[in-house]
Parts: sequence; C-alpha cells; structure tokens
Amino acid sequence: MPTAQEDFQPVKSAGRTLDLLELLADQPRAWTLVDLARALDIPKSSLHGLLRTLTSRGWVRTDDTGTRFRLGMRALQVGAAFLDGDDTVGLLGGVLDELARRFGEAVHLGRLDGDQVVYLAKRESTHRLRLYSAIGRRLPAHATALGKALLAEHPDQAADRMLTWPLQRLTPHTVTDRRAFHADLAAVRAAGYAVDREENAEGIMCFAMAVPLATPAVDAVSVSVPVTRLRPDIETSIVAALRETVGGLGQARSMLTA
Repeated sequence: MPTAQEDFQPVKSAGRTLDLLELLADQPRAWTLVDLARALDIPKSSLHGLLRTLTSRGWVRTDDTGTRFRLGMRALQVGAAFLDGDDTVGLLGGVLDELARRFGEAVHLGRLDGDQVVYLAKRESTHRLRLYSAIGRRLPAHATALGKALLAEHPDQAADRMLTWPLQRLTPHTVTDRRAFHADLAAVRAAGYAVDREENAEGIMCFAMAVPLATPAVDAVSVSVPVTRLRPDIETSIVAALRETVGGLGQARSMLTA
C-alpha cells in the first residue's frame, strides 16, 4: 500500500457516500433527489443508486412516498457507539451532573474539531427559557466559550491556522477582528476560563474551561445562562464551580502520573 501522502488517491464512491451522509447530518431535514443532486453536484443517476444502497443498509430512510430522504437508524447506532467508547465522555458525566445540579442551567461537553466545536454530551436546563442544543451539533469555535477555551491552549499562530478567516459573524457581539480575537485568547490564558458574551447566540452567555486531561486540551466544559438570569454573583459562582470540578481534574491527573 502507498505510504506517501502524495500517493494517496481518494476513492470517489466512498467520498460521495460520506459527503451525502454528512450533508444529511449537518442539515437534518427531508431532502428530495433533485435537491441532493444539486447540493452535492452528483448526477442523479449515480445518486439514486447510492441512496438505494444506503437505504437498504439502514443509513438512510425515506418517507411513505419514497421520494424524500433523511438519516437512518444505522447512523444513530454508530454515533452512540462512538460516545459509548469515548473514555472522556464517561469520565466527565459526574462533572456535568454536578454543574447542572448546582445551577439548573445547560451544561455541555465540547470537543475541538478543526474550526468548530462539537457537543459530545449535555445536561438540560431546568428552566422554561433555555438554550437549544443537541449532541453532535457543531458550532464555530471562535464564537463559543468552549472553542475559545480550547483555542487558547495553542499559540496565536497555531490557533489562526485552525480557524477559517475571515471569521464568521454570528451576532453583533461576535469577535471577528484578528487582533481583538488574539486579545480574547490572551485573556482566557490569564484567567484560566473563557466567556462567550452573546457571541454565538444573542441573549445567551457561556462560561467554559478546558479539561486538563491532555496537553493541549481537546475537550472543554461550559455552563450557558440567559442574560436575563445572569447576575454578578451567579457568574462568580459558575467560574468557581468550573475551577473546582473541571480544574480539579488536573490535580487528579497529576497524582495519577506522579
């Protein structure tokens, strides 16, 4: 088998299959054959055969008419197997439970994946007004507390290479200027935690800390609070709780490796 990167030739059919599944995952709605062909730039004849194969294997499902397509149950099985086999998700379950118990707000475990953060686990808010989220959801790292906590684990130049410039502006509060963003990362390194001040969603603030189980960290934990419920004493309490629960994992790691 070829070992050099330049000798690698992607398998076209495999690439098309993955493009299709990723599109259905990224935009979970009912798609017609025409819409999928247009979005993926795949001939309808080729796409039809691909869809029939994936449907027969349970990766794609159709409606009663057989003309609209969504992800199938097989995708859920594989996603669940990933989470079941991830040691960090299991290890941090107690931390997420404790933070959710203390504050009654949404708590997330996120992992950096390129220029995005992916939710691996969550605990729902107990309040009626809450942040929408879903396991597997992907968000731009530069506009989230989770992402900034993890990007700050890297020098500015390395963090820049991980992002897609110009940075996307999600709200009027999103930091997109390079110098201002570097200043944000410097503040995260100095404080030990990151804050998203309505940068990803208006009306929502998030506080996050990187999980110190790897260097650089790849996972982070956040607490999200609507600004209407956030008082200075609550912000202080959340930061203290993150230091105690998430930051405390660093001490456990030190004892294990000592």
